[in-house]
Amino acid sequence: MAKKAKVKRTTKKKSSGKPARKKTLKKKSLKKKTTVKKKTAKKKTVKKKAAKKKISKKTIKKAKPAASKKPAMVEPGPPPAGIPPVEEPASNEEAIGTVTHYYSHLGVALVQVNKSVLKTGDTIHIKGHTTDITQTVDSLEYEHRHVDQVAAGQSAGLKVIDHAREHDIVYRVK
Repeated sequence: MAKKAKVKRTTKKKSSGKPARKKTLKKKSLKKKTTVKKKTAKKKTVKKKAAKKKISKKTIKKAKPAASKKPAMVEPGPPPAGIPPVEEPASNEEAIGTVTHYYSHLGVALVQVNKSVLKTGDTIHIKGHTTDITQTVDSLEYEHRHVDQVAAGQSAGLKVIDHAREHDIVYRVK
C-alpha cells in the first residue's frame, strides 16, 4: 500500500504593495472525546406535616368572661418625678391661641387665635415647655398684609423677640 502524502495548499492574495504570504492549510486532527460521568444528586427527604384534627362543635367549650374588676380609687398627690405639672395661667392672663409654626430666619411665630381678638399694642405672654416670653405686639400679618387685629379662627404672623416653639400657648395679659 502506498502512503498518502500530505498535501500543502497555498493561497495567494492580490497584490497590495506588500509581498505575498503563503498560507499553509493542514488538516485538523480529530481529538477523541472523553466521557464524564455525572454525579447523581441525593434526594432530600421531606417531612410530612401532621394532620390537623377535626374539632366538632361539641368539643368546643365556651370561655366564661372574666369578672371585671373596678380600678381602685387613686388618691391625688404630687405628680411623679420627671413629669412637670400643668401650669395654670395667672389670674391676669387669658389663653387666646397657640403657636403653630416658628420661622427662625424671620423671627416670626405663626399664631392660631382660638379665642377673643389679638390687637397690636396688646401685651402677650408666650409660655411653653422651654419658652417664656412676655412682650407687646408690634407687628401682625394676616395673608401677607399688615393688620391691626386678628379675630378668633384666624392665623397670623407675629414678630417675636425670642425663639418660640410649636404648641406654645399664647396668653393676653389683662
